[in-house]
Amino acid sequence: MRLLLIEDDALIARELQLRWRPRGWIVHAAATLAEADALLAAGQAQGGLELVVLDLGLPDGDGLDWLKALRRQDRQLPVLALTARDRIADRVLGLQSGADDYLVKPFAPEELDARVQALARRGEQQRGDLLHFGRISWYGQEGMAYVDGQPLELSPREHEVLGLLIRRAPRLVPKRVLCDALAERNLEVGDTAVEVYVSRLRRRLQGSGSAIRTLRGFGYLLVPETALPPA
Repeated sequence: MRLLLIEDDALIARELQLRWRPRGWIVHAAATLAEADALLAAGQAQGGLELVVLDLGLPDGDGLDWLKALRRQDRQLPVLALTARDRIADRVLGLQSGADDYLVKPFAPEELDARVQALARRGEQQRGDLLHFGRISWYGQEGMAYVDGQPLELSPREHEVLGLLIRRAPRLVPKRVLCDALAERNLEVGDTAVEVYVSRLRRRLQGSGSAIRTLRGFGYLLVPETALPPA
């Protein structure tokens, strides 16, 4: 998942980046609204951001004004307001200004994780067939996948395998599940062929920041490269 974190408290921003990195989430952090605008433009150009976590009290303006401007541009990007403004009137105003969710500081990290994931799922349903993992964006109907906005050259079977791995990440995908899922798409293959497609896909993903890990006798899972065991 690619998300934009707009937070001027350096400690909070750093803690959240460290917390979310093992999940394979790419966090673009901004301490000001000006930085957020630049990162938002770059993120949209590189395959799209999935979610925004927005502090409201920022050095160069009010986050609510920024959010209203975002909504005037008809952007449906999910936004979670993360703020110390805890009055009921503040929460109502935040939601009326375009926030999809509102969480008051101090917060429990587990609750923030759950709310982010819920908004991401909602956004995924709205987008239909767009999936993210780390720097990878996968489009079902297009039959395309991108790393940092650059297209990956994949065969139809490699594309489907990648989609299945992303959809289930970070969970294990048994080899039989891959075979059955490909068969449902009229791409029937055997166990040996699945190994071939996974091997090819592994090579395609080199340098992407993500990798396929094989658990012998069980199946495969997509993980950040940093999560791979030493060679």
